[in-house]
Amino acid sequence: MPVYEIFIDGKPRKIELTRTGENSFTVKIDDKALSIELPAEKLDLGKEFSIKLDGKAYQIELPKINREKLFPVKVEEASFKAEVKIPIRRSALTIFEPARATPMRRTMAPKQVVEGAVTAPMTGKILSVMVKKGDQVKAGQVLCILEAMKMENEIAAPKAGVVREVYASDGSSVSEGEVLFVVG
Repeated sequence: MPVYEIFIDGKPRKIELTRTGENSFTVKIDDKALSIELPAEKLDLGKEFSIKLDGKAYQIELPKINREKLFPVKVEEASFKAEVKIPIRRSALTIFEPARATPMRRTMAPKQVVEGAVTAPMTGKILSVMVKKGDQVKAGQVLCILEAMKMENEIAAPKAGVVREVYASDGSSVSEGEVLFVVG
């Protein structure tokens, strides 16, 4: 059962695949297990196809994977940049052709650094904000839930302090690196 290190919009994820049927798999993403069903026909990368994830169908656009650079992945209307690293364990089953381990090439403009800023680790949608301005928070306390690629990600306070600013709101879309909160 191969284990891959995949970077989605620069954030590392550990992906473990287990075949459960002819075209079905259990995909464990950072210790969260999902059932995935691939099309019966051979995947033709570079064209749109549909998969079932926990019984729900999603349209996917996945280009031929370039081993030398990041590649775009489109799930429904959301787009992401991805990089697949060489699997930690090899198996006869390989859905994605593994890329050679290469350093991330990021060409983002430098953002102004704000002390105590908590930023979005990836592009997504804020599902819920758990704190308000003036709240006392502990290090590791969940500040909000960010949905990206149909997965919920907890955004936690990096340190204990008081929430000085809240820029995130329920239902809002955010970009990678966008300041969500300031904790001081």
